[in-house]
This record gives sequence, C-alpha cells and structure tokens, in this order.
Amino acid sequence: MAGIPLYFVDLQDDLDDFGFEDYGPDCDSMRITAFLDIPGQDNLTPLARLEKYAFSENIFNRQIIARGLLDVFRDFSNNEEDFLTVMEIVVRLSEDAEPTVRTELMEQIPPIAIFLQESRPNFPTAFSDYLMPIVVRYLTDPNNQVRKASQEALLILIEQDLIAQNDIENKVCPILLDLSAPDSDDEYKVEAVNIICKMASMLSKTTVEHMLLPRFCELCGDGKLFQVRKVCAASFGDICNAVGQEATEKFLIPKFFELCSDSVWGMRKACAECFMAVSYTTSPEVRRSKLSPLFINLISDPCRWVRQAAFQSLGPFISTFANPSSAGLYIREDGTLSIRPSAQDVIFNSCQAGNNANITVASLNIVASSSEQPIEIKLESSTKGTSAEANPLICVEIPRTDLLKENLNSCASPEGDLTRLSQSDNTTACVIEGIKDCHVSDCQKVNSRFQSAEDVFNNFLYWRPPLPDISQDLELLQSKTEKHEEGCSVSKALCSNCVASSEIKKVLESLQDHMNDPDVQAQVQVLSAALRAAQFESISDYEAKHTEESSGKLQNELSAFETSHPTVEKSTLSSSSFQDDVSNSSTTSMLKSTELKEQYNGTFEFLKKEQRNNSPSEDDKSKLQDIIPQPLLDQYLSMTDPARAQTVDTEIAKHCAYSLPGVALTLGRQNWHCLKDTYETLAADVQWKVRRTLAFSIHELAVILGDQLTAADLVPIFNGFLKDLDEVRIGVLKHLYDFLKLLHADKRREYLFQLQEFVVTDNSSNWRFRYELAEQLILILELYNPNDVYDYLRHIALTLCSDKVSEVRWISFKLVVAILQKFYANNANALGLNFINELVAKFRHCSRWIGRQAFAFICQAIVEEECMPVDHFVEHLLPSLLSLASDPVPNVRVLLAKALRQTLLEKDYFKSVGSPHLEAVEETVLALQSDRDQDVSFFATVKPKLTNMDTTSLEKEN
Repeated sequence: MAGIPLYFVDLQDDLDDFGFEDYGPDCDSMRITAFLDIPGQDNLTPLARLEKYAFSENIFNRQIIARGLLDVFRDFSNNEEDFLTVMEIVVRLSEDAEPTVRTELMEQIPPIAIFLQESRPNFPTAFSDYLMPIVVRYLTDPNNQVRKASQEALLILIEQDLIAQNDIENKVCPILLDLSAPDSDDEYKVEAVNIICKMASMLSKTTVEHMLLPRFCELCGDGKLFQVRKVCAASFGDICNAVGQEATEKFLIPKFFELCSDSVWGMRKACAECFMAVSYTTSPEVRRSKLSPLFINLISDPCRWVRQAAFQSLGPFISTFANPSSAGLYIREDGTLSIRPSAQDVIFNSCQAGNNANITVASLNIVASSSEQPIEIKLESSTKGTSAEANPLICVEIPRTDLLKENLNSCASPEGDLTRLSQSDNTTACVIEGIKDCHVSDCQKVNSRFQSAEDVFNNFLYWRPPLPDISQDLELLQSKTEKHEEGCSVSKALCSNCVASSEIKKVLESLQDHMNDPDVQAQVQVLSAALRAAQFESISDYEAKHTEESSGKLQNELSAFETSHPTVEKSTLSSSSFQDDVSNSSTTSMLKSTELKEQYNGTFEFLKKEQRNNSPSEDDKSKLQDIIPQPLLDQYLSMTDPARAQTVDTEIAKHCAYSLPGVALTLGRQNWHCLKDTYETLAADVQWKVRRTLAFSIHELAVILGDQLTAADLVPIFNGFLKDLDEVRIGVLKHLYDFLKLLHADKRREYLFQLQEFVVTDNSSNWRFRYELAEQLILILELYNPNDVYDYLRHIALTLCSDKVSEVRWISFKLVVAILQKFYANNANALGLNFINELVAKFRHCSRWIGRQAFAFICQAIVEEECMPVDHFVEHLLPSLLSLASDPVPNVRVLLAKALRQTLLEKDYFKSVGSPHLEAVEETVLALQSDRDQDVSFFATVKPKLTNMDTTSLEKEN
C-alpha cells in the first residue's frame, strides 16, 4: 500500500470507477480489494470480478490485484474450490509481462505463506505446488527489481522455516548452483553467491556441506570477477560457522589463505573484518599455528585500509584464544561472568590458615613453557630446635618431561642457613624464607657448603632454556626476611643479598701480616674477587636488580651464587672461629675455592656481555605470557602508539579501548601486568571518546581482575574518571553500583564523599545525568549502613527531589522511599523518624504546590512498598497527608484522592472495621468526592480496578 500514492495522482479516475472515491494515502486500514465486494453493472461474482481485473489490459488494475492478494486469500480460503481458483489466478498473474506487477506479486508471497501456514492444514502441499515455483522462477527473471524481490522473499521464507527441506534441496539449491556456475552471467553469479552466503546460516549443516560448500570453495578462487571473491570473503565467517570446525579446517582454511593474499585490497580488508568469526570455528592449534601468522601479515599489509580493518579486528581475534582453564572464567546461573579463585589465591589462604608464622605467598607467575601439568605445592616446616616460631620452607615444583643431569630439588639442609634459589630443567623453585636458629661456629661446615657450590654453578645450568619468572616471590620473601627478629650476626650475614665492601676491606687488612702463608694468599684472592664483585654491583646495580626481580634466562643462578658465596666468605673470615683456624685450613679447600673463583670471574664477564646483547629489556619481559601468540599481543599493545594514529587510523586507540576487557579476560588476571601500562595510557588519552569507552567498561574489567588488582590499578583510574568530562563521567555513573560492590567496605566508604560531585554537571540542562544518579543511588543503598546513608546519601536525595526537571524529581521520590525502607529494614527507627520529620517539613509545608504534591506521592509509595510499619505511618505521616484535602491547588488534591482511594483503602489495615483511622480516611475521601474540581471528584470516586491510568504519567503531565 505504500506505493499507491505514486499512482494516485494520475489514476484517480480509475479508483473512482472501482468504487472507493475516498481512497488516498491515509487509508491504510482499507482493504485494497474492497471493490470486489461492491455490486456493479457487470453482475459478476467476486471471484469472476477478481479474474476480470487480474487480467485486465489496464496495468494499474493488475497491480491492485497483485498488491491485494493477501486480502483475497483471506476472503476465499474457507472454500477449497475457491481457494484453488485463486491459486490458479496467482500462477497466471505471475506470468504477467509488466515487471511492476511481478514485483508486487513477489512482495506478497511471504505474508501469504505465513497466513496459509496458520489457516490451511495442507499448506506445505499448496505452497510447494503453486507458490514455490514462482519464487524459484523469479530468481532468473530478466528484470533486476523482480529478482531482488524474489531474493528477499526467498530469504524470508527460509528464515521463517516455510520451505520444506525437500524443496530446498531439489528446487532452491539447484537453481542457485546453476546461476553460480563458471559459465553463468556475471550479474546472476554475483547475486547467486550473495544468496548462498546469506542462506547458509539458515540451512542445516548437512545441506550446506554437501550441496553449497563445494561451489563456495570454487567461487573463492574465481579469477574472473573480484566482486564474487569479495562477497565470499565478506561472508566467510558465516560459512565457517555453518559447516563446523572439521570442514572449515579441511576445505575453507586453504581458501581463506588465498583470499588473505589476494591482489585486490578489498578482499584482504574483508578477510580482516571476518577474521574473528573464522577463528572461532577452528581448533586452538590451527588458530595459533596458522591463523596468527596470517593475521600478522594483514596487520603489516601495505594498504592502509587493510591495516585499519585488521587492527579493529585484533582485539576480537585475541578474544578467541580465551580458555576457561587458563583465564579462570565461568558463567553463573544468572548469566553473569565470574572468575574462579586462582591457584595462587588458594595457596595464599591455606598458608594463612595453617601456619602461625603468617606466611604470605605471592602470585606465582610461573609459565610452563611446554607442559600444562598441575602444580605441586609442598609446605614443610623446619623442625630444628624447639622454637615454636620456626619459619616454613616453601617449595613449588612444576614437573617437566626433560631428562635431568642434576637434581636440585633439595632446598636446604637442616643446618643450612643459606637462602638459595636454584632452578634446573626440573624447574624446581625452592625458597628458604629464613632459619632463625643458626650456628656457624664450626668452620668446616662453612667450607663444606662453600665447596658444594661447585655442584651448582656449571655450564649446564648456565646454558639451559629460560627459567620461570618468580620475581614477585623474591620481592615478598625479601621484605618478610627484613621483618624477622634479629638473630645471631652470622645468620644475618648469611641471609643478606650482597657483601658490604667495607667489611671485606677490613678482613683483607687483617690478613696482610700473614701473606707468606700460601693458604692465606688463596683466601686473599678469593676475598679480592668478592670485593670486585661487590663494587661492580654497586656501580651497575646488576645484582640488586636481579635479586629483586629474578627474571631472565640465566640470572637466577648468577644471583644465587653472588648472594651466597661472597657472603659465606665474608661471614667465615669475620667470625672468630675462622680467624683462629685460618692457618689450619686445608690446601685442598683453598684450591677448590680458587678454581671456583676463576670460573666465576670468567663466566660472569661473558654472561654480562651476552645478556646485554641478547636479553630483552625488563619492560619487554613484563609483557611475556603464553596464552596468546606474543606477536599478537605486541601488536595490540602498539595500538596506543601515536604513530599508529598517523599511519593506520585516527581512532585506533578507541578500538583498543573497546576490546581491552576481552583481551584482559583472555589473558587472565595473572597476566594483567601485560596490559596495565596500555590501560593507563588509554585512560590518559587526549580523546574523550577513548576515556569514555574505558569508563563504560571499567566495571567489567574489575570483575575480571578481582578485588586486589582493582584496588591497586583500577581505583586510581576510576577516581580520575569521576573528575572528567560529563561524557566520560556518565560511563562511570551508569555502572557505579556494579563497580562499588566489587570493592572492600573500607575502600567503598571513601566514595561517599565523592557522590555529591555527581549532582553538579558541566551543563545544567543535562538532566539525564542526574536521573541516572538517582537510579544508581537506589541500588547503592544496599552497600552502605544506615548511618552512612543518613549522613551522606540523604542530602543528595533531597537535593534531587528539588530538581527543576520533573523526570528527575519523580525518580528521586522513589529514592526517598528506598532510603526510608533502608532505615526500617535495618531497625534504625530513630533515623527513619528523623527522616520522616524532615520530609514533612520540606514537602508538606512547602510553599510551592509541586512540593506538596510530591509529599502525597511519597506517602502513596510508602504504603505501596510497605517500607515502614503501619502504626508508624498513621502516627507520623497520615495526619499530614489528610491535611492536604484543603489544599488550594487541584493537582495536589488529585494525587491525594488517588493515594487514598487506590492505595490506602486497599490495604488490610484500613479495610478492617475496627481500625481507629479508617473513619478519618473515609471522611476525607467523601469530602474529595464532592470536590468542585471534576478530576478530584473522579479519582476519589472511581475504584482502582476500573482505571488503568498510571499515577506517575498523570502527574508528569501536570
């Protein structure tokens, strides 16, 4: 009917002849074929008149019939013979030579099919015999408009499941395969490919795989028309999803590689846009080994538009690597995202519960390079002596499958005090937190441990694969070691991380008088080497840096040597027992020490050069992970580079911010350090659209990271957003409750002082901002105790109740009711009474009628929500409410009449005959029923069940 006005101007006379002179653009409710029921001079039956006009020489007559076919079927569907006659007329009309008639007819096929399915029991047969051949034939119609109409009708029919599977396989698919054949017309081929791609998601997997997939693979390599390849590339993800993983990897992935390297940049751009959908249907192995390098090629494509599309799809593509076992995510029954407690958290809790020494285990960022075997946790307590405060020994072992040359699983001997971190191919990380009771008076014990160091430092350990990063453990253990009560001086020396140069110099000076002794000369050489190492450490900060972070391929063993053996030497020489027995030390021990010193000096210098040339920077090391291919993460992190905005896309930072929660969820909270700097850069971006995107998703990121990381890294950024532009603040405000509920109570309470800032906006006309604030405060009430609500949120609610915009006021009244309900639900009756008195003073006795009307609405809402005891209501609010019956403004009395008639009198308390306040309420209602204002008397008389008017909507109109 929308097309009728096009003919209305020139053919009004024809319409008059049909008997609807008033037919025009505004008569949508009129039956188009109503003229069939009007008796004319021809004395024909409606069915005969239908046939007459359906094959009239007047084109407009045939168009009207085609456009009104749905009404015709409604009129003649009850009689089987008439129904078949109409079907035959439709078939004959479909052969009309006028394209507009055929187009009108095809547009009516879907609604006719829906009607027949609902009303005809034999719909499948009738549709298959009469209407389906028309749809298929029109796919090859010479007129472009007719073909487009048939294509749209076909997709609607398939989507609504109106075409039988047999017709799809025997009628639809064959014609599409013919149209998409290599020798087919180019225009028909492009249209056929488009239909195949669109209908693939609506058909069964078997049908698509056996009938359409081979042809689709052929069309992906069509060298004649790039339009065909572009359609295939744009719909590649839908086809992959339709055929499943096995067929995708076997047939489609090779074709996808060809399209990604197509000479036409439009094909590569289309592939980049659908990359996530393709990756979603592949296995993790194919995704990592094949698709990741392919995507890197698209990111570095010479065409800017391809790079732009690739970077926009980078975040979604990374999200396909998400693995519940690694990311620790799961979906709750209510559909919300939640994070399983990590293994590190479990260790932390068990250590706190089972040890009186208050062991703190940091998050173990240990990456098993090739094995995903479970982590074995061993907690052992030192039992030496009878001290009840013996520090525990923490061993974390991750088994590996490699053959071992040396076994370093032993953390320390019972008499050992040395803090040592040694890791081999068995990847055993053993850390002694501290041994309190230590006795090193015996020089032979020290020398034996000094000699055993030769078993630790060898070429095998130096040239092994990269070691896990446990820098956080070392930092935490070092800080806890400093907190232990002071023990003997030797223990402090053994547990320290470096050798004091001044102490070594003193020992060297004391040995100058015994330089003739070869043993003393050997000791002097060893101490000199230790002194040089300590001086080098103070200059380059090498040792301190790696003692704190312990990251890199070789630095763990080097740090262990430098923090242990120079200390042993210093402690040994500075102790009285050693000075007494230094002349009696065995020559063999000194020779071994000299050899070890020479090995250390040579190897140290070589390793220093190698690490300076080959080791990545500490910033780069902090970005390493094994969840996704590292090049993908590096490219994603580079999206904040200002150079990208110049060479790729000016809004690339916005795309990075948009997909950051998905990337963070994929990496998991254990790898948040990879994204932390990028997130901070985006939060400080000069474009407010970037910051706005982060503000809208910060609550989701808080769920992913957990409360600890949220408090450390997100809260400062959240505080910055609170002071940003309104366009950014609205993102924080819309999810304020979702974010605050994730914080600890003490941290959450800090925001009570800042909620008042939301009332002030950059633009006072931005009333939706204040409306959103009121909605969020209703939810936030449950996060705070009644005293905090009374001291802070109450003032905000009363301020919003006085807003100049009615929408803000009405939602604020609901906030006031929620606050009152909060008080009484938590037995804070005194606060509730004070708040009631404040409401009476502010609204009941307000000089403006809007305030008094608001009081009536608040009282009605209090009764409806039953947020306070009835006896409190009738004592403190009912008298003030009934006094509004004498208010001079009718709008106030109208709301009072609705509150009394529709709410109060419907409550059981006021229905009971013995209610002491029932008489006062009924007298007020009777007075309102005789009010001089018709609206007041109407609402005081009408019963609640007889009216469907909404209270809020009525008062908003007022």
